[in-house]
Amino acid sequence: MYTYSIYWITEEIANHYFHKSDILYRFIKSYQNNKARRDLQLQFNYITRYYSYEKLISHMKKHCAKRRANLHINGSHITICQDGSCISLFMNEKHIEFRCNTLQEAEELLFPMLREYERLLFITGKNDFGWISPVLFTNKEEINLLLYSNS
Repeated sequence: MYTYSIYWITEEIANHYFHKSDILYRFIKSYQNNKARRDLQLQFNYITRYYSYEKLISHMKKHCAKRRANLHINGSHITICQDGSCISLFMNEKHIEFRCNTLQEAEELLFPMLREYERLLFITGKNDFGWISPVLFTNKEEINLLLYSNS
């Protein structure tokens, strides 16, 4: 079983780092390994948005009802099942952690509903990372931003 985290990235950062995903990935990994560092905390809080538990749950209920998927909610733990495939999610304020057997399960059960909910979602795994949707650039001005990176 694989574990991934989904972060809702601010539009400014998504626009600037869409084609520099490796830098964003390294930053998030650095933050996860050094949460006590105040500079990383401040940058992480700046680049990520909070999930609204109520809005996301409401969206999931509607989506699962349309697709006839089973949704089980137990506080911050959510399970989505359909046609023998299941995904386990754990809601946090700034990220959603999910577990699945294959990314294909996530592509079938989870990603379509998240794409309808929000387009600026960045996923990290042990050695994998990426966006679940293409980013549509709205601001054509050059943005001079720098995230901490180990390289």
